[in-house]
Amino acid sequence: MDAQVESAIEIAFNPSTDPNLKSQAYTFLEQLRTDPSGWQVCLSLFVRSPPPSEVVRHVSLEVVNNAVQTQKLDQQGLQFAKDNLWDYVQRQYGPSTNGVDATALQNKLTQTLTYLFTSLYASSWPSFFDDFKALAGDASNIGSANPAGTTLYLRLLRSIHDEIADVLIPRSQDEHKRNTELKDFVRQRDAAKIATSWQEILSRWHEVDLDIVELCLKCISRWVSWIDISYIVNPDMLRHLWDLAGQQVASSESGQGRVRIAAIDTLNEIVAKKMPPNDKIGLIRFLNLADVLGQLVASPGLSEYRSTSNYDTDLGETVAKLTNSVLFDIIKVLETNGIDESTGIKADELLQLTVPYLLRFFSDEYDEICSSVIPSMTDLLTMFRRKVKVGVGVGSGEVQMLQPILDTIIIKMKFDETADWGAEDDQTDEAEFQELRKRLHVLQQTVAAVDEGLFMNTISRLVAATFNGIDAGDRNITWRELDLALHEMYLFGELAVKTGGMYQKGAPANEAGRHLIEMMTKLVTSDLAAHPHPAIQIQYLEICVRYCSFFEHNTSLIGRAFENFVRFIHSDHAKVRTRSWYLFYKFVKQLRNNLGGDAQTVMQSFGDLLQIRAEVPDDSADDDDSSEVNEQSADAVFNAQLYLFEAIGCIASTPSISIQDQTYYARSLLEPLIADLNSHLPSATTGDDRAVLQVHHVIMAIGTLAKGFCDWMPSVSSSGPPPANELSAEFHTGSEAILGALEALKSSMHIRTAARSAFSRMLGVLGSRILNQLPRWIEGLLSQTSTKDEMATFLRLLDQVVFGFKTEISSILDSLLTPLLQRVFSGLSEPTTGTDDEIQLAELKSQYLNFVLVILNNDLASVIVSPTNQGNFEPILQTLEHFCRDASDYATARLAFGVLSRMTIVWGGPDLPVQASGANGASQDPAPALPGFDNFAMTRFSPLTWGLISSPSFNHKDAQARSSLQEAAALQWIILRKCGTQYEAYLRDQELPGIGFQGNTVDEYIGRLKDPDQRAWKKHFTQFVAQARGG
Repeated sequence: MDAQVESAIEIAFNPSTDPNLKSQAYTFLEQLRTDPSGWQVCLSLFVRSPPPSEVVRHVSLEVVNNAVQTQKLDQQGLQFAKDNLWDYVQRQYGPSTNGVDATALQNKLTQTLTYLFTSLYASSWPSFFDDFKALAGDASNIGSANPAGTTLYLRLLRSIHDEIADVLIPRSQDEHKRNTELKDFVRQRDAAKIATSWQEILSRWHEVDLDIVELCLKCISRWVSWIDISYIVNPDMLRHLWDLAGQQVASSESGQGRVRIAAIDTLNEIVAKKMPPNDKIGLIRFLNLADVLGQLVASPGLSEYRSTSNYDTDLGETVAKLTNSVLFDIIKVLETNGIDESTGIKADELLQLTVPYLLRFFSDEYDEICSSVIPSMTDLLTMFRRKVKVGVGVGSGEVQMLQPILDTIIIKMKFDETADWGAEDDQTDEAEFQELRKRLHVLQQTVAAVDEGLFMNTISRLVAATFNGIDAGDRNITWRELDLALHEMYLFGELAVKTGGMYQKGAPANEAGRHLIEMMTKLVTSDLAAHPHPAIQIQYLEICVRYCSFFEHNTSLIGRAFENFVRFIHSDHAKVRTRSWYLFYKFVKQLRNNLGGDAQTVMQSFGDLLQIRAEVPDDSADDDDSSEVNEQSADAVFNAQLYLFEAIGCIASTPSISIQDQTYYARSLLEPLIADLNSHLPSATTGDDRAVLQVHHVIMAIGTLAKGFCDWMPSVSSSGPPPANELSAEFHTGSEAILGALEALKSSMHIRTAARSAFSRMLGVLGSRILNQLPRWIEGLLSQTSTKDEMATFLRLLDQVVFGFKTEISSILDSLLTPLLQRVFSGLSEPTTGTDDEIQLAELKSQYLNFVLVILNNDLASVIVSPTNQGNFEPILQTLEHFCRDASDYATARLAFGVLSRMTIVWGGPDLPVQASGANGASQDPAPALPGFDNFAMTRFSPLTWGLISSPSFNHKDAQARSSLQEAAALQWIILRKCGTQYEAYLRDQELPGIGFQGNTVDEYIGRLKDPDQRAWKKHFTQFVAQARGG
């Protein structure tokens, strides 16, 4: 059997083996893993002498390892495995051994021995640690007499911790109980002896292989969290740790350097051990960590070599993490309620000693090092903020910390000297830096919350000094320093907004507003916008847009800023140019009412940028995910160009310009666009890709221009006055041109998308003129090839049209409703072919139902049952009935019940008085607005409630299902108030008995339905359904 297994392993892992033979070998090995006796064959193969090949030994040990781990072995089997493996270890890892196993094999052996430990240590192998310690050596020679044995011993210690004490690994309840018991046994029996062995190794670290010393330190780092700390924190052990941590090493990549890092990590784990506040402060003082940090910071790798290529970043990051841990615990103690005064004083002293090291690493030029102490910096500032919030205030010593902390935060906000802004190969570094800036900004906000005056004065000084230096021609001010000042200015406004904005009744709203006004005045009146660096130019524009309210109160400065915008929109730098197009639009839109009337000059100043030149993208561009490339792709540039069209529309329609001039400007802008559209349309109809794209772009431009001219919307009451008739007439010409292109190219999704966008943007400027065009828009936008997503989007737009023009749309809606619904029904009936399709179908259902609701809610219900559309009434009801019964889509069911309720309210007639149960008063007959609707509501609408509930997949515990139930309950409540005693009789005699309810249950149900509080009825109905379904 041994030979057969060995042969199967060799075949399975031989790259040149025939695939069929290899498959057979794999099948055999899988059977071997599940065979109750298979592990014994593999064990004998692994320990055999002379040994088989390494791959045979590794696979064999893996089978044994799996059997032990999955607890397939009984006690006798475990003992047999233990005896054989221990015998192997003594032979292979004893003092006289010449060679050891390969690393991968050592790892697997360590894992297997660890699993044996968890099974046997508590019962039949109490000498586990003693056995392996003896193999490693005694106090006089451990680590040197038998390095292989010592390494195995330490590997086992590390592996055992990971198996029974690593809190990051999720455990089952049984595993947790087992591990707790094992840790208790280890503490009682062997923890002291194990700690002594560590001390013995470290005492001889000059004589021992440094890999062993490093491994020993990593074991201590792991075990210190769950054994008695006195085993570690004692003079002898600490002396060794300090010696190792304080080595003067040229590089952390050397053996000595790795040991130094491991020693510092060990101190970090010691500090992190959980204990009461007074004990924690005592530990930090006993470890003398303030001095240790000082010595480490003063080491050549972190001081002498700082700002050189020899700077030891690994050491810096490690010491920064230790600093972070120390401060975390000090701050935690200081924020603990009820600590004694002595502990608080000692903790505060330690804080004063440690903060300088926090600032040292926080200000480090390497972001990895800086980020290591951001958590403790956050904790420190949060502690200060809490004190201020509760009225305690920060102490004098803490106040003195704030200025250097803020100064350091600001310095870290600056780009590195090596930064190459905008370079394609620097995109990742710049993104990481911007993320760091966000974290630093949070810290700045906390400083401002602690001492607002300090924050405002510091930022104001920084900005003023930088701007003054630029005006004075100081060439030592780099773009990085100017970018920092602008970035801080950009962020400063958050404080002003939070405290009331920049202005209030024409004066600075507060001190923060005053500071910001001063900065803005200096920014706009200086020559800063002439700075050649693109980052500065973009920052300038961003700030002008962010603080537009400044210009509303300083209109004389708008012209200067406007000139700079016009210059930047023509920039030679692609990123500045395209970004400025968007920012120019934002600037113009916000200051529309403050702009002068010289639109002609402005239009001429960037008319050249309104030329549309569509570029068909290369196929390779679709596969390029580079953000920089995407920002400057043809599509991205055109999308940015659209902002110019909207901006020029805003400029040409400011309140200071007469309607006659506005109309003239609109015509002069539209005519070249329409001519361009018409000239490319013939080529587009023949399939010319570039011509199609040009038509698409022109349609988008016309729509965007229209939005710039008029942002009034028929459905929004606060959007200003409707457009002048003359202006609407000009854009009606543009919409006719778009419709012509749409009719010629309606099979192109690209064109339909552009036309739909233009339709939504032209609603305002066209006003009611768009109504007569609606049939053509529908015909073009809802073609046979339109997707469900397109239909849903257009229905959403039609909701707006119906609501906005409800007094004028009745006749138009009457004529177009049938063809519109036929297209929608076609889309609803199409089969879905994947997740995306299902999402689109759900959205189409939702928009269809919302469209019907908009008609019902805006006094247009007569259109649905008009002679023109009567034929669609039954299909509408059928879709509603289908949706109401569909337990796979609760959201649609809820909406469908809502539509039925609205129909009942609209067509059900006046509400009838509801008689209390048992009363004998005269009843009133229903008076539906639509003849026969009362019977319709009772016999077709009401039973739908039970259709949903009776579905096998209905889950009344689902939140969305409960929402659907409540809408169904509301429908029955409404029907009762429209149909009165007739509905009561129908429920009692037909509907409820038909689904199995009798007697008192029926009486109670109807009695509850009469409750005048609809919410109470909904709650009862939901509970009724839950009880009926056994829940």
